Amino acid sequence: MVSKKLTLVNPQGFHMRPASLFASAMGKYSSKVTIKFNGNEYNGKSLLNIMAACIRCGSEIELVCDGADESEALAEATQLIEGGLGD
Repeated sequence: MVSKKLTLVNPQGFHMRPASLFASAMGKYSSKVTIKFNGNEYNGKSLLNIMAACIRCGSEIELVCDGADESEALAEATQLIEGGLGD
């Protein structure tokens, strides 16, 4: 298991388009991808779970990846979030 704390930098937070981009990117990994936010855990491969989290710009999250390709999944997830998720 690997994890990393990040701050969401894209101006609109995890709205539909960036949440879809993130969930699609994480879906190609066999590892479990979890987003921890405000004491809750959300499935990072589920668009609906990500949207339900209501994560806004400036929010700190923790990404946790667990499985065979966990390092690769965390690296791509980090790159997406630090890059603004396409916004």
